[in-house]
Amino acid sequence: MGFLGPNGAGKTTTMRVLTCFLPPSDGRAEVAGYNVATQSMEVKRRIGYLPETPPLYPEMEVIEYLEFVGRLKGVPKGDLKRRTEEVAERCQVADVRTKLISKLSKGYRQRVGLAQAIIHNPDVLILDEPTSGLDPKQIIETRNLIKSLAGDHTIILSTHILQEVEAMCERVIIINKGRIAATDTVDNLTTRLRGAEVVKVVVSGAPEAPAAQRKLEQVAGVSRVVAKSSKGSGQAGFEVESLPGRQIRPDLARAVVEAGWNLLELHTEVLSLEEIFLQLTSGDPAAAAVAKDGAQ
Repeated sequence: MGFLGPNGAGKTTTMRVLTCFLPPSDGRAEVAGYNVATQSMEVKRRIGYLPETPPLYPEMEVIEYLEFVGRLKGVPKGDLKRRTEEVAERCQVADVRTKLISKLSKGYRQRVGLAQAIIHNPDVLILDEPTSGLDPKQIIETRNLIKSLAGDHTIILSTHILQEVEAMCERVIIINKGRIAATDTVDNLTTRLRGAEVVKVVVSGAPEAPAAQRKLEQVAGVSRVVAKSSKGSGQAGFEVESLPGRQIRPDLARAVVEAGWNLLELHTEVLSLEEIFLQLTSGDPAAAAVAKDGAQ
């Protein structure tokens, strides 16, 4: 779950509430069915937390630190060594297990931070800006590591990097001014905000573009067809918009084939997460109303 919002929207405050660092001043929050205000110890047993700055002890060796955290988090003594080795392997820090944490690169420190977050096998992982300050290679490695943890844990990921959410997350929550502006998959948010399906069609072997455009406009459920520049000679490109609530791709494909044209490309055009984010946080009442309906 990607957790997004502009600066000052309340992301860090929300994460502090969910991790029991900050009591809520109003409302109710639960993690794995436990109330953060009245059952905070039960919540803490079920979460792993990686803040933006990993909570490391630089004077400790990696394996020493992980064993220490395991004891703090209640890993049974008989399982501690096995569990420590498992998370070291999974987070790719086994090769530096005897190194002092102070001697590690930022990328390795981030991996050790992830290892301490999962050592007690929590139900929920809460990650705050997990790739902040990393170089491109380290970012890719950290993203792959986080994706590998999905399925074993529910992961809440807070980040300012929208491409990161698109690459890793199944769902997204966008907050603005302390309120949830939208929660859904990126594809569903696109459909709701646009209110219609927009399909890109590229064909070859068609007559002149105006005649082909008129043919596509006759397809049931189509509201508008706009000719676009083609990629090569003999090709014609179009942007086709549906009526609200209509799925037009099968009918478009059928119309192209029946006309005897070659169908080179047909896919739904989606808003980027950046476009969605800007619409929902720009104060646009229409966008906010559409997203709110979906969130409810």
